[in-house]
Amino acid sequence: MSLVVPPYPPPRYTDDEPEVSAWLKRANEPPDYDAFGLVRYHYLANQEATGGDYGLYRVEIAPRGGGPGPHFHRAMSEAFFVLSGTIKLYDGRDWVDGNRNDFLYVPPGGIHGFRNEADEPASILMLFAPGAPREHYFEGLAQLGEMTDAERREWFVKNDNHFVE
Repeated sequence: MSLVVPPYPPPRYTDDEPEVSAWLKRANEPPDYDAFGLVRYHYLANQEATGGDYGLYRVEIAPRGGGPGPHFHRAMSEAFFVLSGTIKLYDGRDWVDGNRNDFLYVPPGGIHGFRNEADEPASILMLFAPGAPREHYFEGLAQLGEMTDAERREWFVKNDNHFVE
């Protein structure tokens, strides 16, 4: 019996010999960015580290720590995997409970949102593909209060975050 294998992407590594290039991030490393104790970001594999392939972030959200309302991205897909706790996920139609091991995929242009409304902390993996400098976005959220409305709108557009009413 012969199984048909779908085509793979073309090779991107073409040297004759493999290389030692993997890296390991330990679970107990401190967060790369802590947003006032409400949200802690672990930059597992950012755009720079993956050559733009993807960005992978572990995000820990405090009890009732909130999150962004409905929005979409033009340049990238986003995926969520719930590691612990309960996260409200917006799939473009409804806010639903995302529990441990639940997964939500959002293609470019797909309306989505997420937030922690629970009395317990929650942790998720967020994957952006292709990679984008999301750490710039995460860290820049703290300065939104210092911006004018026009500056804030421009900042969101530059960071490919388009909120919907």
